[in-house]
Formats: sequence, structure tokens, C-alpha cells
Amino acid sequence: MFKLLKNLKFKDFVLVIVAVALIVLQVALELKIPDFTRNLTEIVQSGTMTGTANMSDVWKNGGLMLACAAGSLFSAVICTFLLSRVASSFSKTLRDKLYEKISTFSEAEMKKFSVPSLITRTTNDVVQMQNFMAMGIQLVFKAPIMAVWAILKISETNIKWTIAVAVSVVLIVVGVVILTRVVFPRFKRIQKLTDEINTVTRESVSGVRVVRAFGAEDFQEQKFDEVNKKITNNHLVTSRTLGLMNPMMNLVMNGLMLAIYWIGAVLVNQIVFSGDVQAMIIERGALVGSTAAFTSYAMQVVMSFMMLIMIFIVLPRTLVSAKRILEVLETQPSIVEGCFNGEPENHGTIEFKNVSFSYADSENAERAIADVSFKVATGETLAIIGATGSAKSTLIKLIPRFHDATQGTVLVDGVCVKDYREEVLNSKIAFAAQKAVLFKGTIRDNIALGSEIVDDEKIKEALRIAQADFVFELEKGLDSEVAQGGTNFSGGQKQRLSIARALYKNAEIIIFDDTFSALDYKTDMLVRSAIHENLAGKTIVIVAQRIGTIKDADQILVLDEGKVVGKGTHKELLENCALYKEIALSQLSKEELE
Repeated sequence: MFKLLKNLKFKDFVLVIVAVALIVLQVALELKIPDFTRNLTEIVQSGTMTGTANMSDVWKNGGLMLACAAGSLFSAVICTFLLSRVASSFSKTLRDKLYEKISTFSEAEMKKFSVPSLITRTTNDVVQMQNFMAMGIQLVFKAPIMAVWAILKISETNIKWTIAVAVSVVLIVVGVVILTRVVFPRFKRIQKLTDEINTVTRESVSGVRVVRAFGAEDFQEQKFDEVNKKITNNHLVTSRTLGLMNPMMNLVMNGLMLAIYWIGAVLVNQIVFSGDVQAMIIERGALVGSTAAFTSYAMQVVMSFMMLIMIFIVLPRTLVSAKRILEVLETQPSIVEGCFNGEPENHGTIEFKNVSFSYADSENAERAIADVSFKVATGETLAIIGATGSAKSTLIKLIPRFHDATQGTVLVDGVCVKDYREEVLNSKIAFAAQKAVLFKGTIRDNIALGSEIVDDEKIKEALRIAQADFVFELEKGLDSEVAQGGTNFSGGQKQRLSIARALYKNAEIIIFDDTFSALDYKTDMLVRSAIHENLAGKTIVIVAQRIGTIKDADQILVLDEGKVVGKGTHKELLENCALYKEIALSQLSKEELE
């Protein structure tokens, strides 16, 4: 947690120091009130016994009591205001850093944490830290300062009263330690269970159509109920355990009050039986005043430990949240940015040299890709085909460094991709993913994603090449709204918008990761023809399942279980690659192939 506090800005540190000074002032004023209470009690007691009460002293002490109370209230309000600002600024900084760090994660880190967990850490865990900063810091400083100060004042009075308070404090501390040891492990589980319930909810909501189509509502509800019961039972145990603190505190506090008055009564009796009437009046008034003041001090001590209890209630969960946030912030991305920022000799070339790749979590480090080598010249079209699970998508994800090759070298424009600055490499490559990803906003925002300059004419040209003419038929055209995830468009429409986005970037290399799969054969042909006519000189990489989509490519790679089993043109592969011919004959007749 202290590591996270390093994220406080300098002005926040200054505000915390000012807040601590206000807390000290607040405690000093609150502990001054019992002194005036004692004075008032002595004045009233002496005046009652002698008939000579001085009202000016009563007004003076009463006014000072009100002034101290008003000063304490003012200090508390200003302190709360300052710490609220610090907490808000701190949580904003944490969210910014978490978002920035998550943006650098590769797929390996995303799998390690999971998306629901990262969302929980960015929202729920940060809120826990914010609440602690707003309320906890005040309690952390105020409770011990008040407790120590009040105990020092108590120690100046009767030793018997001091012992009574000491016994009460020991009982409170023992009770708090026992209850905290019971609930702390439960607090650790709460955040993990929150991740689980977010995961189940996210699956059910995002896959609601599939769930309904298969009549699996009861199955999904059962999964949700199981996690929901776990988190409910966990909360019940912690709440019931912590619920014992209030009765315990009330018992100790009332016992302390009885002890104080009992000791006071014994002391008064000793004075009554002393025999000296004048001395008895004076001492009795002083003793009653001291009893009233001591009662206030004792209550301040008890209140201090009640504040400490609140800290112990909040702190365990806050520590768990702090640890989870630190896990994200201290995770080093597996893909480290290079420093090459120069101008390469070649443009639009791709080369794989004996490239192999294994997923970090794969059993026995089994290679997903094994010893792949090929070269694509500027302006050529490379197509990749193979059975499902043959690592086609994995292979092309090595080009923009979604993964890093575990062996061998991947070169873009003759430079190893690991040497590039991330920004430079990204500027060379446009990527249309297998699953079209659209963002909430307008069609214009989605097509020009990441572009500093938005050119409507170029956007329209990209849409025409992608055969996304349906956009021009919409009432608002480019300003038409896109729902989160693009749910207001069909699969084919989302795919064409995804293709248009890749085309608009106008990069040297354009990668289509099975993006034509959602298109009908006619649209597929029209898109490829438009790309061929309008993007001459661009290097195109296409992953596809259809022979018709790739047969005109300059070079075709045939993958089988991560290995290249065929390489060449469509005609060459029909003659030399049995797997390619088998795939081709499963889609087209022999006459169509000829």
C-alpha cells in the first residue's frame, strides 16, 4: 500500500500535511472541553454549597466550551474537504496509470489477469483505495493522537481511574485483534469472488442470444447463483463477525463508566468522613469536577479505539485492493518496445526466418508454430490457408507483435519487429481482426480510429472499396451511431466496416485475419477486386478458409499444425501439395478448379 502512496502528487502531500495539522488542532480543542467542564462543575458545586456562585465564571467557561466545539467542527469540515480532494486526485491518478499499463499488455498478460478482473481492479479496487484515503487517513491520524493525548491527561489524575481505563483498553485491543484475525482471510476472498461474479455476468450478458437460442437460461442462472451464494455467505460471515464489535464496545464503555463513578463515589465517601467541613466542600467540588472531566477523557479514549476499529474494518479490504492494483502496475509486459525510429531501406516487405512460437501457458511448451520461413516482397499478396487450429491467426499476429516469436526472427521492411518503436511499427501495419471490433461512437469515429486528421472523402472511398455502401443509405451517414460492440449492425456489416477501417489507415502492409468469412461470395469477390484495383503497391496478407478468396494471391502458405506443408501459387500447390488440393476439392469441383 505504501508503494501506491508514491503516486500522490506534491500538492496532495501538502494537503495531507495541512489536514494532519487540522486534526491535531481538532483533537486539542476537543480535549480542552473537559477542562472547562471540570471548572463549571467546581463552580456550580461550590456555589451550591456556599451560595456564592459567580455567573461571570459560568459564562466565561461556557463560552470557551462553545468556542472549542465550534473550532473543532470547523477544523473537521476543512480536513474532510481537503482529504476528499486528495482521495479524488489519487483515485484519478491510479485509474490513469492502470489504464496506461493495461494498454501496454500483450495477449499473454490479458490472459493472465482476465478482462473481468482488470475491470474490477480499475473500478472496484480503486474505489476501495479512494474511500480509505477520504475517511481512513483522518482516522489513522486522529485515533492514535487522541488516544495518547487523552491517556496522558488521564495519567495526571487518580491512579485508580487510570487503571480502569487501562483495563478497558486492553479488553478492546484483545477483542479487535481476535475479530480481525477471523475476518481478514474473508476480505481476501471478497475481491476474487467479485472477479468471478463479473466473469459470469459478462458471459451471460454478452452471450444472451446464444443462451436464449439453446434455452440455457436455467443453466446460466445456476452458475450465477453459485457464485452469488459464495460472495453472499462471505459477506454474511464478515458482517456478523464485525457486528460483534459494537456490543463489545458498548459493554466495555458502560463498564468503564460504572468503574469511574464507583471509584468517584468511594473517593467522595473518604472526603465526607474526613471531618473538616470547609475542606470537604472544596475537595468535594474539585472531585466531582474531576470525575466529570475524567469521564469525558475516558470517553475520548474509548472513541479513539472505536475509530481504530473502523480502520481495522476498512483496512483489510483496502490492503487486498492495494495488492491487486500493484500486481497490475508492477507487471512487466512480455513485449518490450524497441528503439528503432529510422527509415528502413525497404518498404512493405515481410520476412520470417526459422520462426517458432509457443504459448507461455501451453503444456510441455508445445510449439504452436514450428520453423516457419517465407518472404513477401513489396506489393505482393500473401495468402495463408489451413485447417482449423493450424495456427494461421497466430502466425500473422507475430507481424504486428501481438505475440513475440520464441525462436527465429520476424522482419518488417528488413528490420526485426522487436527493434521497432511500437508507434513506428504500428504506423506500417493495418490490421483487420477475425472478429470485427467496433467502438461506441459514430461510423466516422470508428473508420478514422487513431487518425489525427479525419478526411471524409477518404473515409467514403474506404467504405466503397469495402462494399459498405449501406452506410450511405443511413439517415445520418457517417454520423450514424454505433452501439457498444457494434450490436446495431449485422456480422457482415461489422466486418465490412472493419475492412474499411484497415483500408483508411493507408499503411504499407494490410493484414486481413479471416475478415472475409462473414461476407457472401459475391461481396467477397467485389471487395478483393476493389482492393486489387485501388491498392496497387500495398503488401496484402490474407488469412482465409475459401479457396476462391486466395487463389489469385502471389504466394500461398499452407499450414498444418503450425508447420508450412506447402508454399507457392494456386496452380503450383494443386500439383505439389496434397493438403491444399484436398481443401480445394472439398470446396470446388475438379472442373471448377481447372
